Amino acid sequence: MIDDETVTLTAGPLLLRPWRRDDIPALLAAYDDPAMRRWLRTQVPDAGAAERWMTVQAEGWVSGRRLSFAVTDTDREGELVGNLALNRVPGAGSAEAGYWTAVSARGRGVAPRALGALTDWAFATFAEDGLRRLDLFHTLGNEASCRVAEKSGFARTEVVPARPPRRPSAGHRHSRQAPFSPAEDRRAGSAGTCGGPATRR
Repeated sequence: MIDDETVTLTAGPLLLRPWRRDDIPALLAAYDDPAMRRWLRTQVPDAGAAERWMTVQAEGWVSGRRLSFAVTDTDREGELVGNLALNRVPGAGSAEAGYWTAVSARGRGVAPRALGALTDWAFATFAEDGLRRLDLFHTLGNEASCRVAEKSGFARTEVVPARPPRRPSAGHRHSRQAPFSPAEDRRAGSAGTCGGPATRR
């Protein structure tokens, strides 16, 4: 179990923190968007669904299998600008990242900065647990998500066929490898990743 009350990450003015029940109005506003309805498999259409969604996020922190963050903008009075989640099986060599950005924040570079912070944190936090690769999936045709992945250092690796019900549509898999540890760095003569570090608060 990871203590969701102590994990926060920053990327410039962006603050990534675990979701809270008082985020529900902003969550519902974010999901009231045609792009979210088009591209996201999970929908949050009303207050009851939002409560259930929040419960899933809280349970994910308890199990350590889904670590989700509300992304807020401290330059805009803590405005909710997105969501990031790390889906993992403890001890597995790979995990999956997912994200969405609220319509009001698109075009401001929110998703790449937040995803970079999550990626750096995940590799640092779970290195001893064996995490070596992060994957990111998006539906075919979602070019905005494709650009975010590539800007964040996730190389496109393959086209994944539809696998209902979890993946009802075909999509792209992007992957990013963990940086070398200092010992591995010395042996391989490599500089690791080019992503900037995340800052914990």
